[in-house]
Amino acid sequence: MKFSAKPGIKLSKRLQQIDAMVSSQQYQHIWDCCCDHGLLGFALLSRHAASRIHFADIVPELMTAVEEKLLRFYSTIANFSNTHWETHCLDVSKLPLGVYQGKHLVIIAGVGGDLMIQFIDAIHRQYPNKDIDFLLCPVHHQFSLRQRLIELNFSLMDEVLVEDNKRYYEVLLLSSTRNNKRKVSPVGNKIWGALSSNHSKQQTEIANKYLAKTLEHYQRIQQGFQQGKAHSVQHIIDAYTAIKP
Repeated sequence: MKFSAKPGIKLSKRLQQIDAMVSSQQYQHIWDCCCDHGLLGFALLSRHAASRIHFADIVPELMTAVEEKLLRFYSTIANFSNTHWETHCLDVSKLPLGVYQGKHLVIIAGVGGDLMIQFIDAIHRQYPNKDIDFLLCPVHHQFSLRQRLIELNFSLMDEVLVEDNKRYYEVLLLSSTRNNKRKVSPVGNKIWGALSSNHSKQQTEIANKYLAKTLEHYQRIQQGFQQGKAHSVQHIIDAYTAIKP
């Protein structure tokens, strides 16, 4: 029996992309962190993407609203499938992963890469040997996030560039184990594939615009460095300038 997410609400392109990168039944537990209004978790719950979908956010009002919707639309879902849900009002760095057996996917979206680093560091420090995948979609500070993922020796499983409402997002699927030898790139690899002639005009335009916007951002910061107002980011500019189709 299929259950629909809250009527009248559709996932944004960003959330659609994140949802599409979650393989159904690969995980026993999926954590929708910083879940806001819970839309992504509702979609995952509707298609029984895991045995248990966890909704986590530190804002009590948000979690109360999410739980009310879950009780209204998904209160009987466990009666028709092996899918269950739970809500957690807590800091993402304190996810109780050790309480639950099985493979975990931790989804963190809607926050900056700097905050993601804090969350991932805390989780990895607490569960260094636990089989955890991460699906990340930072709103900024992508370069520093990637640098930290490299330092942690995370393996890249997939990465996608998506445009949503004139904003650009990198979505990264990673493994905290070392089984996959594919390394994380400081600036991304697969996301720039659309710069080649083998992709659609729309995909190429998205990649070109995102690259130009990223370079402009760091060039402004570098100007601040030259004026004594910021740290040098020339190494980041050089890394993005070196991107080739």
